[in-house]
Amino acid sequence: MGGVPQLWGATDAEVVRDYPADAAIAGPSVAMTRAVSVSAPVETTWRWLCQLSVAPYSYDWIDNRGRRSPRTLTEGADTLEVGQQIVMVYTLTEVEAPHQWTGLAGGWLAATYAVEPDPHDPSRCRLLCRMVAAAPTPLTRLRAHVLAWGDLVMLRKQLLTLKDCAEST
Repeated sequence: MGGVPQLWGATDAEVVRDYPADAAIAGPSVAMTRAVSVSAPVETTWRWLCQLSVAPYSYDWIDNRGRRSPRTLTEGADTLEVGQQIVMVYTLTEVEAPHQWTGLAGGWLAATYAVEPDPHDPSRCRLLCRMVAAAPTPLTRLRAHVLAWGDLVMLRKQLLTLKDCAEST
């Protein structure tokens, strides 16, 4: 499926698994899979994942105009609906609470964020993002490659911040 910058923290099983984002983009595409283990149960981690409807939880000085993403859960943020904007760029196309949501941005970029239970320890889970960018031409393949490098930095920070928040709840 790809190497750096397409992968970070994902297991082989997570990389080959199909996610709704994979089917959301027709034609040639580039997939990026990032994941982190979280020492918190699925329900808690899902609540923090839904906080992406409130703030980006990445480098706030870059993508949140310098405002700090909340470090407390926002009432009602976990009520996600198809058509809702999330992470400032995606329109939700599918929600399967408390497991995953999928969004589409501009018709050329899709993402599925998922919370997977740890099969060996119910007090832990995996937090994952599969992003898929359309890449039917040399120019769009270049765009996807540039996105993968920038996203590697931003999404890594986002997942680690959500992990920290979930673990401290």
